[in-house]
Amino acid sequence: MVLVKATEASEKGAPATPEAFEAMARFNEELVNAGVVLAADGLTASSMGKRVAFDGASRTVIDGPFTETRELVAG
Repeated sequence: MVLVKATEASEKGAPATPEAFEAMARFNEELVNAGVVLAADGLTASSMGKRVAFDGASRTVIDGPFTETRELVAG
């Protein structure tokens, strides 16, 4: 799995630079030629994300990628 760190611009939906697209295309082609690609899909902005927490058979959906204040525990 390859993940690219988000930037403020990418979180706002700005496309990558032409140079970055070219580099990604070359890298993806190398992966395809090596026979190791299962998928090459993009992700949406983290502000649109959800997390799913599993506890045995129980599942909890948490809005956003970050913990909300009411979900924090301090001591």
